[in-house]
Amino acid sequence: MPRRPDMPPLHRSALCDDPIAQFRDWYERAEREVPLAHAMTLATVHPDGGPDARMVLLKGFGPEAFRFFTNFNSAKARQLDEVPRAALVLYWRELDRQVRVRGPVARLSEADSDEYFASRPRDSQIGAWASPQSEPLPDRETLDARVEEVEKRFSGGTVPRPPFWGGYALRPEEIEFWQGQAGRLHDRFLYSREGNDWRLERLAP
Repeated sequence: MPRRPDMPPLHRSALCDDPIAQFRDWYERAEREVPLAHAMTLATVHPDGGPDARMVLLKGFGPEAFRFFTNFNSAKARQLDEVPRAALVLYWRELDRQVRVRGPVARLSEADSDEYFASRPRDSQIGAWASPQSEPLPDRETLDARVEEVEKRFSGGTVPRPPFWGGYALRPEEIEFWQGQAGRLHDRFLYSREGNDWRLERLAP
């Protein structure tokens, strides 16, 4: 792929010392130019060491954590309970960029989960109650019936957060910024946490 004219080689001088500030800069551009810019791969590990991955949505980030939400009975949540570490990848094809994040994961507080759940569309709130995530279903009609039952239960009222649903926070220990270049000679820069500071180094493509 020819190099995009607005994507020159990425140099250290163009990067922020703080990887969260750098992520914010890239993410805000992605939000303007990439459909579903907050979609990301979440990779977890089975207790037996086997890898697993799926797409989730980034629902907040800052100096301390990258956030996402799920059913606590889901496969990903069970894996995080057993092995509380994960990796994230955000890939923005239209910008020929990706960001990789690795670190330990912990559940968010109930207050944080309540706040986010209250902001969700009502049909998503209903779905959180109705879906036994990752469990076998005999057919679609079974799921539709569960949705109907939940809709009736909360008809005309506020839908509370299910006790089995909430958020996780991944505390970044490593954040890599990757920008595509011609000839697969991509620019890669890795931030590694060292106490309260970050070390930054260029990686070979």
